[in-house]
Amino acid sequence: MDYQTGKIGRVVVARGFEGEDVYEEIESIAAKEGIDSAAVIIIGGLRSARVVVGPKSPTGPIEPQYTEFDDAREVAGVGTIFRDCDDNTPKLHLHAAIGRGDEVIAGCPRGGAKVFCVLEAVILEIDGVDASRAPDPELALKLLTLAK
Repeated sequence: MDYQTGKIGRVVVARGFEGEDVYEEIESIAAKEGIDSAAVIIIGGLRSARVVVGPKSPTGPIEPQYTEFDDAREVAGVGTIFRDCDDNTPKLHLHAAIGRGDEVIAGCPRGGAKVFCVLEAVILEIDGVDASRAPDPELALKLLTLAK
């Protein structure tokens, strides 16, 4: 396992509003504030999303398996922000438990994850690490890569 050590920098607390795109809003805050590395916590509601719920096959290249919803659900999730090695912009990687009634989805809510009612986000900036998301040719994914 590769690793680096860093320290918590700034803490950003944000509120999302009905219909906002979760990824666009959090990545926009990170870009505006110059945050290249961070841990992210979210709680609240999602109106809709296309959620990666696993790979279609456990061998590469990885092709995601999706499920979708459009009926307003509760969400609790954690993620990370690291800059993309190609365009140097902050990219959010988020996994969450998303539920309504007795139905729960766990996965990566990409593809138009829209806020329902309210979403709270806490972004914990990580200072002192040199990390990015770089392509892994075998898996066909952009993965966390730590500078040596």
